[in-house]
Amino acid sequence: MIASGAIKTDAKMSFPLRLNEIFVGLNLIIDRYMPDAISVEELFFNNNAKTAINVAQARGVILIVGCQRQIPTYEYTPLQVKQAVVGYGRADKIQVQKMVKTILNVDVLPKLDDTTDSMAIAICHAHSARFAEKL
Repeated sequence: MIASGAIKTDAKMSFPLRLNEIFVGLNLIIDRYMPDAISVEELFFNNNAKTAINVAQARGVILIVGCQRQIPTYEYTPLQVKQAVVGYGRADKIQVQKMVKTILNVDVLPKLDDTTDSMAIAICHAHSARFAEKL
């Protein structure tokens, strides 16, 4: 692991401005680290439609940035991520966090669950990309 973190926005800001902050922040991250790929989790719709719509819009920003920057972008379901990280698609959040910590050989995980989730998605992509190359 080279770095981890989150693009945080102020909940008091208008939603379009928050999306713009994600856009600008992601471009800065790409400029700094020059990733070979972007991996995102496919949207899992639960009970809160408003939250799902907002998350979908934020994901849209990520997908557009990847497209504009010509960085291959991959999407994985929560089941695929859990399978790749834990070996079991129905693993709980604690199991995923423990395996992320073990796989990345870090002493402490970030406090923000979204950051740990993004690490798990990156691990999933790393495993999937290696497998795809062998095919």
